[in-house]
Amino acid sequence: MMAPDVTLAIATTGLSKRFGAVLAVDAVDLAVPTGARYGFLGPNGSGKTTTLRMLLGLVFASGGSIEVLGQPMPRQARSVLAQVGALVEGPAAYGHLCGRANLELMDAAGPGAPRRTRRARIDAALERVGLDAVGRRPVKAYSLGMRQRLGLAAALLRAPRLLILDEPTNGLDPQGIHEVRELLLELNYGGTTIFLSSHLLAEVEALCTTVGVVDRGRLVVQDELAALRRLTGNVVVGTPDAERALALLDGRLAHREADRIWVQADDPARLNAELVAAGVRVADLRAERRSLEDVVLAVTTHGSDRIAGGTRIAGSTR
Repeated sequence: MMAPDVTLAIATTGLSKRFGAVLAVDAVDLAVPTGARYGFLGPNGSGKTTTLRMLLGLVFASGGSIEVLGQPMPRQARSVLAQVGALVEGPAAYGHLCGRANLELMDAAGPGAPRRTRRARIDAALERVGLDAVGRRPVKAYSLGMRQRLGLAAALLRAPRLLILDEPTNGLDPQGIHEVRELLLELNYGGTTIFLSSHLLAEVEALCTTVGVVDRGRLVVQDELAALRRLTGNVVVGTPDAERALALLDGRLAHREADRIWVQADDPARLNAELVAAGVRVADLRAERRSLEDVVLAVTTHGSDRIAGGTRIAGSTR
C-alpha cells in the first residue's frame, strides 16, 4: 500500500459513471503519487478510457469526486488543463493540414498557452517525438505511428506537470516504442507525473513505478509495482544435469520444463551451494517473482473481446 502522506497528482473518491443501465466506472478511488509513472491496466470494456475522459473533464461523472494537481475537476478545468498534456482515444487531426499546422491549431485552442512562444514550442515538440523532418507533410500521408507521435507532440506543447496518455505506443514499431519509453522516462525524471493506460504489459512493467488494475469498472488492485511483483517462494534453476538435480531435490520440486526446474527454496545462495557440492552444473539460478501478467490475470475476468457461443461476455464500454 502507498504511504498516506504522499502528495497526489490525481485523486478520486467513489468515482462512478453510468451510461443508462450500464455502470461503466464503479466507485473508483485512484491515488496517483506526484512524480510517479502510473500504469492503468484492465481488459477491454473495463472502464479505463471512460475514467481518463472524466479526469480531463471530457465526460461528467455520475458520482464521486476528482482532484487533479490538487484542484477539483471539472470545476477548475481551465487552470488544471493548462498544466496537463493528454492523448486519449488516438490523436485527432485535420488530414489536409500538415503536422505543424495541426499543432498550431491545438495550441491556440487550449488554455494558458502564450502565443509568442508557440513556434519554438512546436519546434521542440516535433523534435522530441521524431517528426521534425516531416512537420510540413500533410497528416493524411502519415502512418498510424506518425499520427501517434503527432498526438504525443500535442501533449507536450506546454511542458506539462502531468501527462495522461491512452495507449501512447499504439501503432509504433519496436524502435518507436523504445523511443517513446525513453522520452517518458526523461520527462518523468524532469518532474512530470505520467499516468498511462496500456495493453502492453511488458512496456508497463519496464516503465511504471505504480500500477492500478480495473475490472468491470472497479479498481481491483492499486500498489507499487515492486510490491506487486513479490517473490513466489520458488527458485528457478537452469541445469544440463536436471535428472541429477531432481534426485537431489526430491520433495522440493515445484515444476519442470526441460532443463529448467522450479524449486521451493527461501535462500537461492544456499540452494546453489547445495547443487554445486553435489556435482550439479548450474547454468542459471534466480529467485522467481510474480510477473505483471500474473498479477493482472489473477484479478481480472475475461475481457470484452472474448466471444462464447456467439455472445459477447462483457460490455463494450471502455
